[in-house]
Amino acid sequence: MKKLILLLVLISLGCQKEETPIEVSPELMHSTVDKVTEIMIHDIFSPPVASRIFAYPNIAAYEIIAQHDERFQSLKGQIHELKSIPEADPEKPVNAALSAMIAHIDLSRRLIFSEDKMEVYRDSLYALWSSQNKKEFEASKEFGLQVADHIATWMDKDNYKQTRTMPKFTVNTDEPFRWQPTPPAYMAGIEPHWSKIRPFVIESADQFKPVPPPPFTMEEGSDFYKELKEVYDLSKQMEEEGDESEGIQIAKFWDCNPYVSVTRGHLMFATKKITPGAHWIGIVKIAGRKAKSDFSETVYAYTKTSMAIADAFISCWDEKYRSNLIRPETLINEHIDDSWKPVLQTPPFPEYTSGHSVVSGAASVVLTDIYGEDFAFDDDTELPYGLPVRSFTSFREAADEAAISRMYGGIHYRAAVEVGVKQGRDLGSFIVNKLSMKNESQLAQTQ
Repeated sequence: MKKLILLLVLISLGCQKEETPIEVSPELMHSTVDKVTEIMIHDIFSPPVASRIFAYPNIAAYEIIAQHDERFQSLKGQIHELKSIPEADPEKPVNAALSAMIAHIDLSRRLIFSEDKMEVYRDSLYALWSSQNKKEFEASKEFGLQVADHIATWMDKDNYKQTRTMPKFTVNTDEPFRWQPTPPAYMAGIEPHWSKIRPFVIESADQFKPVPPPPFTMEEGSDFYKELKEVYDLSKQMEEEGDESEGIQIAKFWDCNPYVSVTRGHLMFATKKITPGAHWIGIVKIAGRKAKSDFSETVYAYTKTSMAIADAFISCWDEKYRSNLIRPETLINEHIDDSWKPVLQTPPFPEYTSGHSVVSGAASVVLTDIYGEDFAFDDDTELPYGLPVRSFTSFREAADEAAISRMYGGIHYRAAVEVGVKQGRDLGSFIVNKLSMKNESQLAQTQ
């Protein structure tokens, strides 16, 4: 009988499923970032706020990776006020990639409005991971949430909450060059205090203060008037070409305005779209897939690019509310053609410099540093919004097109575009040169 019982125990143990480590793929990171983007579109976050939502979860995930992957180095001491994350308990079966995803998801949930949507996504993954290897999942979850709390404490000191209580932007109509709200919604200027947000890498909001725009004057022949007339004439030319106009197609592809208001009868509602930062985050996914980046490399690319995008918004918004320049739509309606409308709806903040130009310049420099100069890619980011794929031979080419799209769209003058993309590239180069995120000696050994 004892022999029989022993035999049954041995058979039972042999039949038990052996718990294997939970696999965390780059695709899971892409899917999670996509989910965050989807929820942000639903919640309608402004472009600057959206950039903040991308950055912090990526940093949390990256810091866990840097602690466990010798190819990467912590951002402690490299970005403002960040302290070392807690150490993982070596006695517990912590899966670093899994902890990174858990920290990312938890911080993302805290930063959006529709927490329930993120919780549904989280809970489905938690159930899957627990069924695969409960012990490893619990240990990884404990560590991931610990890091999320650590990053959240640091995040809460970036002055964001304080800016929520600061006064709204006051429109000054006494001077003709000052920005005024534009149709159809005539929204107040968004995030007038964004320059007070603590940056990640740059030293201050005004570190990359651009040259001033051309002096305002409506005198024909002046630089400013020429730029205004250029916007009007270009729009008329594209109008004659019709919807097949390359300029119109480019403008619509890079629109990325989450504030588009549509009026039907007495009703006004918003058409929801991604932000400029979200478009470039989508390009990170495209590049990572093409390069076949592993999980750690994928987190690295998202983190470095999202910090550049976030700092670019701080830099750009600092200038926007300093120069406080009027939009083309206002002046064209008042002085040239009272029935004129831009191809794109004018977003609700001052004109100079172009936000998309600054952000695209910064993101393109960082992505070039990661993936190389001549990295060709097909940009399908706008497919969900009914827009076709556009192909680029490099990140720089994509940034140049994103910048000029704002002139084609009728929402920026040439100076805002050309100076803006330079502002972004200078900022991006500073970030690339300042940050040491890769351990080159370790990389050399693995090559």
